[in-house]
Amino acid sequence: DWEIHPSMEGHPTAGAPILRERNVPEVIIRAILSHADHTGIERAILMEKALYACDEITGLITAVALVRPSRSLMDLKAKSVKKKWKDKHFAAGANRTEMEEGAADFGVELSEHISNVIEAMRRIAPELGLAG
Repeated sequence: DWEIHPSMEGHPTAGAPILRERNVPEVIIRAILSHADHTGIERAILMEKALYACDEITGLITAVALVRPSRSLMDLKAKSVKKKWKDKHFAAGANRTEMEEGAADFGVELSEHISNVIEAMRRIAPELGLAG
């Protein structure tokens, strides 16, 4: 719901009532709410940790793909993301600390996590406009 409510106050809490109206299971709603620290909902189960670990990093990976000549995820490697990671001016709004904490809490080393997320995003690259 970030596109509809692009503020910390509205994200992700504004989406919860909509999801409840649509009979989305409470475990999923809780996972969505827990991915924002300001809600105060502790991430306890694997789904909650996975969402938190993947939320911010997908934006950084997308940004890296968009500045490549291919504009594609298909040839993107974790090494390229890590190189851009070091440039604090690149995707400056991407909270690298949250990404590191998310991967650690999820139980995955950061480089492996980046590779896994790239691979998952490749499956929907055409829908993301990142298939080259």
